[in-house]
Formats: sequence, structure tokens, C-alpha cells
Amino acid sequence: MDRVECKKIIESLFFISDSPITLAKLQNIVVEADKKVVKEALNELVSDYANDRAVRVEEIAGGYQLLTRPDYQKWLERLKTSRDEGKLSAAALETLSIVAYKQPVMRAEIESIRGVDSSAIIRGLMEKKVIKIAGRGESLGRPILYGTTDKFLELLGLASVNDLPKPAEMK
Repeated sequence: MDRVECKKIIESLFFISDSPITLAKLQNIVVEADKKVVKEALNELVSDYANDRAVRVEEIAGGYQLLTRPDYQKWLERLKTSRDEGKLSAAALETLSIVAYKQPVMRAEIESIRGVDSSAIIRGLMEKKVIKIAGRGESLGRPILYGTTDKFLELLGLASVNDLPKPAEMK
């Protein structure tokens, strides 16, 4: 393996790693490349990211890690805040799962499955835009029906709800 390909592999590893990666670990992962090539590729990445970039490859705790420059801290905090707002409780995940698999589904059916009032959870999921009103039922009172949104599919990396795992596949 040449240095250019090795450098691309190391760079992709840095993007997914949330902790420093030692040179030895890189050499163990990229076994197709000579150890000298791995070291050269790493040094080149450190040099590439040292110039006029929002991120840098920094040596930390005996390893290397891709880090954002401190100048961008306030924007990162805004993103973290918005991500934290997107987290779902166990009850919300349970409710969302019911909606995803049973849609269009009435609140009464969700509550029948869960065994507890779900109106607050449904409201929260609607605020997060992962479920929506999908219509009205034909039964008495024409109850609201709920379904998932495109944002739900985006968060799960699905093209459609047909791509959800089948219950038989989850055993």
C-alpha cells in the first residue's frame, strides 16, 4: 500500500475516533502498509492539518487525535446544545418505536401497548419533528393518527420505514 492511500485511511480513522490513536495501533490497523509508510503518512497528516484549517491532528496522551481549534469553541457548544436537545428518553424511544411499526396509529393504541398515558411523550416527539399527524381515524370521534417524519428516517439512516428491521430479525 502506498503512502497516499495509507494517509486517507488514517485520516478516516481520526474522523471516527473519539480518543487518541497511538502510532502502534495505527500500524496494527493498517497492516497492509509498511510501518515506515504509516509513520510517514501520519507525519504528513499532522503537517497538512497544521496550516489554516479549523481542525488539527494533535499528539495527546501518547496518541494522535483530530481536534477542533479552540477559536471555534462557541459554535461547537451551540451544536452540542442542539444535539442534547435531540436526545430521547427510554419512554420516548418506546413510543417512537410503536409509532414507527404501527403507523398510522392512534394515541389510544400507543397507550394500550405502553400501559400509560403517552400524550406528553407524543407532544415531545412532535416538537422534535420525528412524528407528525398522519391523518384521522375512521372510528368514533375521528381520532388523530400519528406517523413518522422524514427527520425520523434521516436520524436512523433509512430510505423508508420499509427498511426498519422486521421483528423476526431482532431475535
